[in-house]
Amino acid sequence: MHAVVRKSLFFTAFFGLFASSVAFGASPSKPAGKVVAKKSAAKATAGYVKAVKNWHAVEGDEKQPVDGQGRPELVIYSLNTRNKIALRAASDRGGFSTRDLDTLSYVLREPSSGNQHPIDPALADLVYRIQTHFDAPEIRVVSCYRTPRRAHSSNHGRGRAIDIIVPGATDDAVAKFAREQGFVGVGLYPTSGFVHVDVRSRSYFWIDSSGPGRRNRERGVLGDLAKKSDAAAIARGEHGAPALLLGSVDAMLKSSDASAASSATSDEEDEDSDPPPVAPAPE
Repeated sequence: MHAVVRKSLFFTAFFGLFASSVAFGASPSKPAGKVVAKKSAAKATAGYVKAVKNWHAVEGDEKQPVDGQGRPELVIYSLNTRNKIALRAASDRGGFSTRDLDTLSYVLREPSSGNQHPIDPALADLVYRIQTHFDAPEIRVVSCYRTPRRAHSSNHGRGRAIDIIVPGATDDAVAKFAREQGFVGVGLYPTSGFVHVDVRSRSYFWIDSSGPGRRNRERGVLGDLAKKSDAAAIARGEHGAPALLLGSVDAMLKSSDASAASSATSDEEDEDSDPPPVAPAPE
């Protein structure tokens, strides 16, 4: 049903080149050093742009794999850990076993610390529908779980959010489809080259033009569409605010009340952690 390949934590080529540029330009009193630093920074930018292009590429005519019954499988590849997993869905809209979700939480762990968190089943279903819609061979993950750094964690710290690349599809197309699902957060990152998706009680959409490793520059968009998408989901019999994966009923109820008050804003986003790490293109 699934297979997890070897772990491999590593620094990215982008940040390696950036660090080199800082080292070369450490002495502001030397004009030659400044020139070298600028050239190194330009090389790093060019290398990152090339990596983003490779992340979005599909080799040959690869399509989404199917199981023995002919149903598409969910295939997740972590760019930062190089772990990969293929999961069988119970229906055309997803549905994954507890055991598979446990393994998925390991694959989507935080690369820097190794910390992991249960993945909300609704998030796995959302990503599955995205992959199936685009018939992509896999979903490439830039970032998923991030250890909370303050009391109010973002959806990344709750196992409810993931930053993805869909090979063979543009980020604009992925964001457009995700926005139609209802009860989702969808962030388009045109400079960094990925799409953030999460599950929440009311939809919220945004665009962030910040680059990798930079402070967020978020701008909310398409508020009317967010309301329409949620209304359409309700008409289909779907509901938002999936249960938080917490240790007790009291904690769950308390967190649900707090979440309901802020779910339509960007407060559930990435404010509790640094920008997502960036990885080399998949081999």
